[in-house]
Amino acid sequence: MFQSFTGNSRRPRQVNLGGRNTNPFAAYPSGRQNPHGAGPQNTLAIAQQERLLRQQERERLGASRTIQRTWRGYRSRKITRSVWRTEWDATETQATEGLFSFETLLKQQDAFLQRPHRYGTAAACLSQLRLLVHFLEPWNSKDVLRLVYFSGVSQKTLNEVPTIATEGEWTTPLNRLARLTLRVLRTATTPTLPPFAVGPLLQLLVFLTGLIPKQIARLAHDYYSVMRILTTDRTPQLSGDSLVECVLAVLRPITSETLTAYEWFAKSYLTIPNLPQYLGSLDSLANSINYKLLTSALNPLQSYFRDRQREDTDSCLWMLAYFIYFHRSVLGSQAGQQAPDSGFIKVVSDMLNSTAMHISRRMEHDDPNDIDDDSERAPLHPFIKDQLISLVNQSSITGLLSQLQSTQLSQGELADSQSDACREAKILATYALTLLRVFPRRGDDIRMWLYLGSATSDQHSIGQQGTKIPAIKYFWHASRSSRIFTAISQDSTKVLPLLKPVEDSMDPRFRGMSQAERDEEWTIILLFLELYTFVLKVMDDEEFFSNQSSFTASSNTRVSWTKESALPLTDIKDMTLFLKNLGFTLYWNSADLNEHETVQGTGGIRSYFSSSALQSDPVASVKEIETKNKEKGLPGVTGIPLDYFKGLVTGLLRMIHERDSRRKFLPDGHWLMTSRFDMEGFIPAVVAEEENRHQLQDEDDEGQGDLTPDTLLEPSLGLIGTGRAQQTRRIEALRRRQQQAARRKQLEAVAPRLEILRNMPFFIPFATRVQVFREFIYRDQIRRRHGFVDPDAWRMSVAEATMGRMIDGRPAAQDVLSRHHANIRRESVFEDAFEEFYELGEGLKEPIQITFIDKWNTAEAGIDGGGVTKEFLTSVTSEAFKSTNEMSLFEENDQHLLYPNPTAVEQRKELLRRVGFTENSLDWNEKVRELLRRYEFLGRIIGKCMYEGILVDVNFAPFFLLKWALTGGAGSAQRESAYRANLNDLKDLDQGLYQGLLQLKNYPGDVEDFSLNFTITDTIPLPGSGSRTITRDLKSQGSDIPVTNQNRLVYISYIARYRLQVQPALQTNAFLQGLGQIIQPSWMSMFNQTELQTLVSGDRGEIDVADLRRHTLYGGVYTIGDDNEEHPTIKLFWEVMEKMTNEQRQKVLRFVTSTPRAPLLGFSHLNPRFSIRDSSEDQERLPSTSTCVNLLKLPRYSNADVLREKLLYAVNSGAGFDLS
Repeated sequence: MFQSFTGNSRRPRQVNLGGRNTNPFAAYPSGRQNPHGAGPQNTLAIAQQERLLRQQERERLGASRTIQRTWRGYRSRKITRSVWRTEWDATETQATEGLFSFETLLKQQDAFLQRPHRYGTAAACLSQLRLLVHFLEPWNSKDVLRLVYFSGVSQKTLNEVPTIATEGEWTTPLNRLARLTLRVLRTATTPTLPPFAVGPLLQLLVFLTGLIPKQIARLAHDYYSVMRILTTDRTPQLSGDSLVECVLAVLRPITSETLTAYEWFAKSYLTIPNLPQYLGSLDSLANSINYKLLTSALNPLQSYFRDRQREDTDSCLWMLAYFIYFHRSVLGSQAGQQAPDSGFIKVVSDMLNSTAMHISRRMEHDDPNDIDDDSERAPLHPFIKDQLISLVNQSSITGLLSQLQSTQLSQGELADSQSDACREAKILATYALTLLRVFPRRGDDIRMWLYLGSATSDQHSIGQQGTKIPAIKYFWHASRSSRIFTAISQDSTKVLPLLKPVEDSMDPRFRGMSQAERDEEWTIILLFLELYTFVLKVMDDEEFFSNQSSFTASSNTRVSWTKESALPLTDIKDMTLFLKNLGFTLYWNSADLNEHETVQGTGGIRSYFSSSALQSDPVASVKEIETKNKEKGLPGVTGIPLDYFKGLVTGLLRMIHERDSRRKFLPDGHWLMTSRFDMEGFIPAVVAEEENRHQLQDEDDEGQGDLTPDTLLEPSLGLIGTGRAQQTRRIEALRRRQQQAARRKQLEAVAPRLEILRNMPFFIPFATRVQVFREFIYRDQIRRRHGFVDPDAWRMSVAEATMGRMIDGRPAAQDVLSRHHANIRRESVFEDAFEEFYELGEGLKEPIQITFIDKWNTAEAGIDGGGVTKEFLTSVTSEAFKSTNEMSLFEENDQHLLYPNPTAVEQRKELLRRVGFTENSLDWNEKVRELLRRYEFLGRIIGKCMYEGILVDVNFAPFFLLKWALTGGAGSAQRESAYRANLNDLKDLDQGLYQGLLQLKNYPGDVEDFSLNFTITDTIPLPGSGSRTITRDLKSQGSDIPVTNQNRLVYISYIARYRLQVQPALQTNAFLQGLGQIIQPSWMSMFNQTELQTLVSGDRGEIDVADLRRHTLYGGVYTIGDDNEEHPTIKLFWEVMEKMTNEQRQKVLRFVTSTPRAPLLGFSHLNPRFSIRDSSEDQERLPSTSTCVNLLKLPRYSNADVLREKLLYAVNSGAGFDLS
């Protein structure tokens, strides 16, 4: 039951106190519908609604009044104009005695236009002019006829009036007449303007320009917009000459607004494509404009060029081409022999900066696979291309610095960053770098011509006016005087703020330095680095160390220009301080720079080097993808890509360090930057970074395991498929490259010490780097051998881990271990090693076992505990690197240093031709690859020796070792810091060729007397006495290019590059590929060429007998007993060793270990350790050795003299190997 039940079943009454009408059919009191009923809330809503209705009513009334007022005004104006027209027509009819009418004007055009009547007075003309400009409407065809009629009448009237005050009452109506005329001419393509009217109206504009030139110049924007329309849509009645005359009319009067006229002339008219097509010729235009005023008008438009190229690049290119044409026209016959003026340089630099990326992409449009028709990738118009190519001219580039004569250049002016000389240096640097960017294929020519240039000093700088200043010294002092150079040289901690955006720079010294000023200083520095890098390629050591004057050239006219360009060694020391601090920050703070790195516009000096990035469209142009790939640059250095900047700094720093390595001129410790590191924890930190790198690399390999070198081949090498398919494949390869670049940046962020070791290893002491190298190898062994570094322990682990069987039933462990075991015949060590171990690849890192087979085909006795492997490796190297005939894999230079036989591949090809192989057939290619595989295997053998710490007595040429060191530039500076062939390296290859090129470089006469051209002849020696010669071009059509005094440096650099890089490229790359499979290239990049030779064959220094004695092991009766006393014979041995010369000690060491040099970190790292044991008591018996285990078998001599005599006799006679 319900407890609330009252017994009453009626529904209780509910009273609504809210005032709402519950009857939906009830009417609202005022007759309006009230959907909500009555109440306070509804009352408020009703009030708001009524207020809104009243506001709308007011707006409707206001709008209606506006419409009425507008209509009344329009109607009134129309009526007024009609009245004025009637009045104007009546006056003209009266003046012409009834002849004036529109029908007559249309029928008798010639009569009215060629023989117009005149007004009686100027006042009458002015009255009609005022009426005309008040009622004329450009879209009214009859008004246009009135204007055409008045143009002839007014000109005849005013021509016959002696003078009129154009600055008084005439100015305003004439100005309005000019505006209306331009508006009418803008409709030239519409039916409103009859064709016959265009000519008279243009004549009117020319006439008005003579009357009110200043006011017309202010209308230049509209004026040249109309001229553009008339030029591109010219009617047959309009001649080209009359059009040119009208274009020039505004430019001829010199007023305060003339520069404005020239500015809009360039912006609106000089952007018309292919003007010669419309005008017939540009000569009349070029001969009449004021070139200097045009230059002055374009000078301040840098931001305009940058913004305009984003919208319409072609317009900027046409403007640039016309400007260059006008400049050449002004110079006339001197155009190719005279340096451009500073104004021209500034304008062209600004215009090229904004379009450089597009020009360089379109200048050499020779890719058949680029199937896109986008205008940004279309070939340049021949006119534009011809004008741009004219910029790359030897006389004009060489003479750039000669423009500075008028400034009375002095060293003090260059030191003042605000002086005219310094400002002109910045302009010249910008222009030169722009040319390098736009014409990359002419880069060497441009650098050489710049290098050949000179400025002229004043009498205050050296005491004799007119002394030449080489370009290198000029830009060096301009660079050194900059605030950036000074700050970076003084303190390496001040570099980072200068590489960040201005707003992020915390250094108060640079707070007031704008980004533009910073860019200008960086531009000068960058050009100097470019030029000095080029000069070092052709400067020999004698010139480098000549210690010339810091600023000027010598008065000796017979001194070579290269020698004149040499900087004093004290200046080079200052330069290295700058480069050291800058280079260190670029790598140490790479994470900070990448964090701020942003994509910037094409303006600034970014356009010198920027190239393009990956697009999402899979069929986009490959060139565009490559171009955008380097858009990101240094945030505080507008426009310089980070990768390029790192490479340039690193490359130059390495080149100077190479000079110092060959012939020391910098103080000890100069290159070290240990103060910036915690050296106690440096090695563990580097090892940790290497482990992180391996971890990231493993992750990268999982995602990109299919990225092989083959996928990066260019279509020109013969990819299969259509052009579109080839392009897609190339894009995919580039996309993967970009992914690798992103991974590389990640590595740079997590491994700054590692990056410094790879790119600038000389910052760290050599001994520290060797320890890092050995630690890397040890970690690699642990990783590959799963913790079992000892060879026997590794073999045991393999046997235990692979207990299964192969398909043929053999145990899996046996298969693994058998591939690391080989039977080697003594008479063919290298060939047997190649057959047995080539297929192992990088598996050669694991322990190998060797069984030697003697000449009777019997296995030699002995257990390989490491000693036989050492003998095997030393035997392979001594046999393979033996240069006995012309078919050897390696050759020796005059110092008996080895390098790959540069003619080996050509020899193989010639032999294949003789035996009948078809060139480029499968069999042909396989035979060539077989030769290259031997080079690859030799690289692995040398790598194995370094990996195991086994020293071999093989000495390589420095230029060849230098390629090892630069192979590992896999960091940011891979391409830029790679091997650069130079004249000094040629000395290690061919002393005779080196001397000949030196004589050519320094020849005081005309080198054309030698009848040289840009070709080179290879002599291919063949078995027997025969040989074959092949002549090759050093550059395109080189046989037609003579060697002159001006281009001989380029010729010398091409010869060096061919001999050192191009000719032995296949052999060298194969060797380095094999070497890199065992020793990671990044590890080798930690050392220079001299240090790498030390890694291979040991220390060239004095033999430390005390160190050798501390780490020698004794066996047999020589074993040290509990008394710690050495055997008397051992004491005699060390006594004899102490008294020997270092050369004799090296012979003893070579006798025992097969190498005359000590290990890098001392004899504690000799593997196996140096050992001595007794052999007999026979005093006549000679000492013998087991070089495979570094064991000396020393008879128990009782006399020091006998011991010395027998030991030296055995050493000098080469007493044989005795395996016991």
